[in-house]
Amino acid sequence: MTDCLARSLGITTEKMSKVTIPLEKPLRYDPEAIAQNYRDRKMQVFKRLLQVVLPILDFTVKWWWNRKTGQSAQKQQRQAIQLREIFTRLGSTYIKVGQALSTRPDILPSVYIDELAKLQDQLPAFSNELAYKFIQEELGKTPDQIYAELSVEPIAAGSLGQVYQGRLHTGEIVAVKVQRPDLAETIALDIYILRILATILQKRYQEIRTNLVAILDEFATHLFEEMDYIQEGKNAEHFANLYGQLTDIYVPKIYWQYTNRRVLTMEWIKGTKLTHPAEIQSQGIDARSIIEVGVQCTLRQLLEHGFFHADPHPGNLLAMENGKLAYLDFGMMSEIKPHQRYALINAVVHIVNRDFSALVEDYIELEFLPPDADITPISAALTKLFNDALTSSVAQLNFQVIIQQLSELMYQYSFQVPAYYALIIRSLVALEGIAITIDPDFKVLVSAYPYVLKRLLTDPAPQLQPTFKNLLFKNGNFRWNRLETVLINFSNTKDFNFSRTLEQGVSYLLSDQGKFVRIRLADELLKILDAFGETLLSKTPVIFGMHLNYHHQNLVVIDLETLEYLKRIWILLQKLPGFDFIQLARTVAQILMIPVTHETGQYIVKQLLQKNMNRLINDEITT
Repeated sequence: MTDCLARSLGITTEKMSKVTIPLEKPLRYDPEAIAQNYRDRKMQVFKRLLQVVLPILDFTVKWWWNRKTGQSAQKQQRQAIQLREIFTRLGSTYIKVGQALSTRPDILPSVYIDELAKLQDQLPAFSNELAYKFIQEELGKTPDQIYAELSVEPIAAGSLGQVYQGRLHTGEIVAVKVQRPDLAETIALDIYILRILATILQKRYQEIRTNLVAILDEFATHLFEEMDYIQEGKNAEHFANLYGQLTDIYVPKIYWQYTNRRVLTMEWIKGTKLTHPAEIQSQGIDARSIIEVGVQCTLRQLLEHGFFHADPHPGNLLAMENGKLAYLDFGMMSEIKPHQRYALINAVVHIVNRDFSALVEDYIELEFLPPDADITPISAALTKLFNDALTSSVAQLNFQVIIQQLSELMYQYSFQVPAYYALIIRSLVALEGIAITIDPDFKVLVSAYPYVLKRLLTDPAPQLQPTFKNLLFKNGNFRWNRLETVLINFSNTKDFNFSRTLEQGVSYLLSDQGKFVRIRLADELLKILDAFGETLLSKTPVIFGMHLNYHHQNLVVIDLETLEYLKRIWILLQKLPGFDFIQLARTVAQILMIPVTHETGQYIVKQLLQKNMNRLINDEITT
């Protein structure tokens, strides 16, 4: 039946890989086929067009008038509220549109973004009779033949479907998600109308820099995937394969024999929403530790594997009784390409370290800006923006503040936010919002920074090398304060592994890629030894009763600040989780036996001798 519906709507299908039972082909968004289908259904289109256009036209006229007569902040706020209410009344598609727009700072000003972020993915439940009918149509059996028990009313109802609690005849407690009636047809019609409106706006208003039709098509592609519960089940299994092995993460099982396009049966998870910290604490679970787990898992999603959960709102994350964090609802997922992951790592480091010229280059790599963009004014704007938004301490960084500030800049300049990044913003803002309910002082960026640093220091990818060099070196000089900051961050990392990090660090240092760092460290060591040596040389006449004409008024003073950093760094090293002095000493001994170390040692000795000989000769010449 659903295949016939898909064909009638112009929604294409493709073959699925084999699962437990034959499943229908997944929905695929096809704008041309949808347009062809609705061209001959003019009355249906016109009726829905009026429902959509009239309230939006009313909003647009008020917006235009307020802009012409002077738009106060209070008026802007009222208009933003009006737009949110319009989207809510228009139903499922427009709730999703509003949520998507709340992550598009290149399209809307920040006041609208903040208001649309409040859109709730909730609608009244539809009747049980319809839900039971869909179960029978999709699974080929009546609900009582499949489920020994099914809750009298839905446990939750969203814009795309509603969820019941059930029990299989084999005893397992399950969640049964049933799609809303006529959802595919409603969304297909709404997307068709929105595409017409987007095309008109794009042609009429040249100042609209963003490709509205392309954004809408990207949005519709994800929305059609969300409507396909077969795809959601596959997403859940893929997510479990990538992240289910993490100690504190749990992903529910999918019951494929009771799943099809409009019905999904999955393991029921008993847990507490993360927005109820007191209830979590009463179970003997550290609520802050749970959110740390969520942040670390999100980082792995975004920066390691690239397959990420794009909708981690409070209903989709549960603290289980065993202390694990359970992920639910895998309809909205997205992927990040490897080069984009590396650009994100670089961007975080550049933001924290205020390297805004490099940050502009990151935005070009992330496809926010075209390669030929004039970066000078953007770099200046970023510098002002982040100098205002950030304090001197990493511990004060707030992701929400950064996004709000950045949104205004993106709206002002020619930024085009890629669809994947819009979903990342949605994901991280939602995560920090949950975190703040548990701990008002929690900062996602602070929690993320140690992981980002670890990737930067241990990942051999060439895309990360320039950022790594700039992190620890400036004008050829080693930044000991940066190394101290890195160690402080590592010491607060739950999953830090001293042995593995030492091994990776040494391997990098001795590799061809680490040659730059190796030489710079040798130069730093040379400076310290040279200062000691010069001081010692100045004392030589006294020690041996010699009468050298050695004047040391121009001696290089030992860099006491560097020595103080080295002292503090050594103390921090000893405090790192899993620190092992014997292993460190053994590693150092092994390094000393390696040919590349001999070469570095010879370089240092040669430079020391050369410097001191030059001093003696110069001193004799000047006397």
